[in-house]
Amino acid sequence: MRGLKEAALLAALLPCVALAQSPDDAGGDARFQATYVRQQKPSFPAAYSGERSLSASREKSYSFTATAFLGMRPWTGGELYFNPEVALGVPLSDLAGLGGFTNGEIARVSGRDPTFYRARMFLRQTWGFGGGRESLEPEANQLAGEVDKRRLVLTAGNLSVLDLFDDNTYNHDPRTQFLNWSLYTHGAYDFAADARGYTWGAALEYFYDGWAIRAGRFLQPKEPNQLALDSRIFKHYGDQAEIEHGHSLAGRPGKIRFLVFRNVAKMSRYSDALNLADQNATIPDINAVRSNEQVKRGFGINVEQEIAPDTGLFARASWADGRTETYAFAEIDRSVSGGIQVKGRAWGRSGDAFGFALARNVLSREHREYLARGGLGFFIGDGRLNYRPEAILETYYSAEVARGFAVSLDFQRIANPAYNADRGPVNVATVRLHAEF
Repeated sequence: MRGLKEAALLAALLPCVALAQSPDDAGGDARFQATYVRQQKPSFPAAYSGERSLSASREKSYSFTATAFLGMRPWTGGELYFNPEVALGVPLSDLAGLGGFTNGEIARVSGRDPTFYRARMFLRQTWGFGGGRESLEPEANQLAGEVDKRRLVLTAGNLSVLDLFDDNTYNHDPRTQFLNWSLYTHGAYDFAADARGYTWGAALEYFYDGWAIRAGRFLQPKEPNQLALDSRIFKHYGDQAEIEHGHSLAGRPGKIRFLVFRNVAKMSRYSDALNLADQNATIPDINAVRSNEQVKRGFGINVEQEIAPDTGLFARASWADGRTETYAFAEIDRSVSGGIQVKGRAWGRSGDAFGFALARNVLSREHREYLARGGLGFFIGDGRLNYRPEAILETYYSAEVARGFAVSLDFQRIANPAYNADRGPVNVATVRLHAEF
């Protein structure tokens, strides 16, 4: 019955999506997307399980999102966007037991009943400074038009930090590309966001020929991985800055990005939890030491490179200090990933795509000790820990079955889930349906 309800939601959306128009004058735009993800994993070997473990039993999971991307140009250089969204879903093991979760489309606050909310509402203002002109193609939350190659862009409002930072042509969108949290962005990037992945804030970007520099500040949640945001943006916040450079290698375009971030919030430190546990002869608990503002720092390097027509490589490496708890993203303190995406033009299906990627996630020494002594993180905690880095393989094939509609088959294999060699490996098979108009 639940599968029928999910399919009915997707079918009901498609006629509405088909009515969307993209005006040629780019004074306004309406676009829509719907994504349904169905995942299944068989049982896997586990010597033991804890409160925050991935279930060792056979499980199924699903998620559904539908979004309207509405944009208009109220004045010269100004753009206003509004994205209403609906979501529902049930994650594997209540979204516990992995560093790199298998579905970037699902949130902990998802449920079996549809939830309607505002995903984005933001303003973008562009000031041009010459240097020639370049065309922007119409797409979700981007109006078609020409802009100066040298320009300053201010974006402010309700959005996702990943709308502006850590972009990558070949791997950035779990609705059409790789699904694993370790792959579609930096695994160790604990970016400010509510439990659905959105926040409020502002960022300034400066484009100069092949260079781009951007920096922004955004609201943190009041509590780790929760919906309510802390409006005290000068007290608790997430700052990030990124430098991007476009280049040509053997006549093929590529980009490299360097990102730094700094979070200030009421976070727990693993060392404080361990010290308190030593004093009281108890199991360490981060919830018992969340009392003062803490600082979390990190950085990441992001590379994309075309190597042939319709074929590109990507790689990311990220590091966070690992002294404080996970606050808004995944329980990953260091991560490296890389892979390839190939479009189907070579075999006569230009709308298809194939992807293959690997990721390796690592915990800091303090984080490992905390878990080994029975501590629970927000997402992981097996009761004890035989530590090994978490290793992930993901591959997918996306087939365009009609204009604007694609079906993907995806497979993930995860060794040492939640960094524990006593559990796994885990195999996850996925079917993804995606429509956009």
